[in-house]
Amino acid sequence: MKNSEFFFYSNRYRLLIIVAVAVVLFLIILFSLFTGTIKFSFQDILEIFGKNSSESMAKQILVNIRLPRILTGLFVGMNLSVAGVLLQGVLRNPMASPNIIGVNSGAGLAAVIIMTIFPGNVSLIPPASFIGALAASMLIYLLSYSTQNSRTVYVILAGIAVSNLLNALTSALMSLNSDTLEITYSWLLGSLSARGWTAFNSIWPYSLIALTVSIFISPKINLFGLGEEVASSVGLSTRFYRTIILLTSSILAGSAVSAAGTIGFVGLIAPHCARIIVGNDHRFLVPLSALIGAALLILSDTVARTLFQPVEISVGIITSLLGAPFFIFLLYRKRKEEKI
Repeated sequence: MKNSEFFFYSNRYRLLIIVAVAVVLFLIILFSLFTGTIKFSFQDILEIFGKNSSESMAKQILVNIRLPRILTGLFVGMNLSVAGVLLQGVLRNPMASPNIIGVNSGAGLAAVIIMTIFPGNVSLIPPASFIGALAASMLIYLLSYSTQNSRTVYVILAGIAVSNLLNALTSALMSLNSDTLEITYSWLLGSLSARGWTAFNSIWPYSLIALTVSIFISPKINLFGLGEEVASSVGLSTRFYRTIILLTSSILAGSAVSAAGTIGFVGLIAPHCARIIVGNDHRFLVPLSALIGAALLILSDTVARTLFQPVEISVGIITSLLGAPFFIFLLYRKRKEEKI
């Protein structure tokens, strides 16, 4: 029994889990690539790419429609999940996630402002979303910092209040500029519809940098779980790393929102699923959450575009249907733990 318990919590076990989930993610990507209004088999794809003709409609569907959409969803899912892990770690609050505490809303408002003022300048949307996400993060942190319980319920309450305010401002801007904005309310729900190589190219540079930084600083996040006083006593510069973590989570959330809109609950579901599997060690929690988040979003998007085909619904609807009961379950479990 002791040997099995040791293996379950060993680094070898955790690495095997990460490799297994990476394989599952690859299979989900293939499944999503094959599935749609027009279905393809593996043999069909080999034949399509075996031909030199670039005029094939099937090849155009795969290369210019489905593949960039899937790859964009890959990074959006990873970014939102890792942003959730970072926020939960630095705030020491398991309920923190980009959409619940208002980070997504800040990024969304900034993106809509840019779309309104500079409608033709798409390149400004990612940095604006990052600034909006960072501003929301800092505002929520400052609002909850004055209390002794700033790591628990006050963060959530401050985040919900800020999120509702920012969402209201975003909706008002979209309503007032509905004739000029080239976006719809599906963007507020979160959507990967019509995301081509332009969307992919706008997200991958930010994603690679921020995800690399997240993995690099993951051992430091473990120390935040001990409390800031203990972390400082072992030599951790808490102020410096808190700033780095908030900046990184803002880049991740901002780039995801700029590419796909305000998709909710991925940053809550994936980290908690990963935590159940590998525990609280962020060295393994960060990469596993990224893989689970990517798999969750790609699978949800596949359901969103095929469930009522040829009509397509927003992927944010699917993630919200999954996330709302999951959030209630977490609240119930946390309340039960506090009673014990």
